[in-house]
Amino acid sequence: MRLKALLVAALFLLNVPVGLVAQEDSAGCKDTPLLTRISGCSIADCSNSDFDSAEVQTSLTKDPRKTHLEGKIEKIHYTCSAKSALQVRRNAEGALRGSGFTLDFTGYDVPEHYVTAHKGAQWVAVVASEMSGDSSYVVTTVLTQAMQQEMTSDAAAWAAEINQTGHVAVYGIEFDTAKATIKPASEKVLGDVLSLLQAQPDWNMKIEGHTDSTGTKAGNQVLSKQRAASVVAWLVKNGIAPARLTAVGLGDSKPIADNGTDEGRAHNRRVELVKQ
Repeated sequence: MRLKALLVAALFLLNVPVGLVAQEDSAGCKDTPLLTRISGCSIADCSNSDFDSAEVQTSLTKDPRKTHLEGKIEKIHYTCSAKSALQVRRNAEGALRGSGFTLDFTGYDVPEHYVTAHKGAQWVAVVASEMSGDSSYVVTTVLTQAMQQEMTSDAAAWAAEINQTGHVAVYGIEFDTAKATIKPASEKVLGDVLSLLQAQPDWNMKIEGHTDSTGTKAGNQVLSKQRAASVVAWLVKNGIAPARLTAVGLGDSKPIADNGTDEGRAHNRRVELVKQ
């Protein structure tokens, strides 16, 4: 009897369309508690990071079309059989709205459907597409938060490095996400830069802003220049002659580490002091 049952089950599976046979989730991946999956979908891959950045769609008609977010990030890629991208989008809209999220954007731009929503510091973005009756979608969740500062500065060490190489990378000057507004937590590091310049009154400096490769090159260029200018403005406000300082934005054009890792991107986001 058991053999007969196994044969019946095997014959049933042979007559079920391939797309309807449930696929196993990728090892180590699971659904986010913020948004359950649609039936008939499986997880193809996933990733997460304690601190990184993501671009989420917030418009189709104006620039910037995407909003830059930084914080704890999780991405889950689903593949589905016999589901349309519109079906995924409408489900996401209803589920997020029902959970108290504000829908920041929902729309369609060939070949993708978008849903972006937030509730407080928590963001959820869904991007769905389809081909030949099957669909796939990516759920990105971002809990926006500031990075825990682990790198420290030392004005004496900077002076030694500048004397040796002509420049030094400075870490710990923090800005609001996607803006050039300096965070209060940066005061100590800026104070060290100020002390360095006060101790070397004959030094003139280029203040270079550098970003990682997240975002567009044009956007990174503009943002890095604005952030460098904010540092210059802070130093001038605190007594450094404007003629001694020049703000330069280099965007992501001069990485010093691998942009494919969290650690590498953290090293690439920096301010450099370059002796002129």
